Amino acid sequence: MEILDDRSKKRAVQAFRCLSFNSTFYAEIRTKGLNAVSVSQKQCKYFDGSRSYRRPGTIEADFSWLIKVGILRREVDGQGLTSRVKLTPMGRQIIDQNPYLPDQKASFIVYLNYLFKRNLIFR
Repeated sequence: MEILDDRSKKRAVQAFRCLSFNSTFYAEIRTKGLNAVSVSQKQCKYFDGSRSYRRPGTIEADFSWLIKVGILRREVDGQGLTSRVKLTPMGRQIIDQNPYLPDQKASFIVYLNYLFKRNLIFR
């Protein structure tokens, strides 16, 4: 049985392409956890430049969405869940198949469809 079904994979690929995190971000969370504050402090390193300054709360909302889609998971320590996130096995598999996927941005129509699904359906 394959790890990914077609719908999950399609939704994850769309999230990779619609969010403004770049491939550097996904490469780093593959090996170590990052939190929203550290990502916010290094925006020129982790974002593609398509958006202006992003607050940690906005970045955290993107993390939550990627957790729902199945790309990220919360890192766990001895105390329980932390604010840091890492790639899931599904996220790793998709990145392994196409390492530059996060840098391939979606068209305007695809992005609007993504916003509709994210804001209306999956709340």
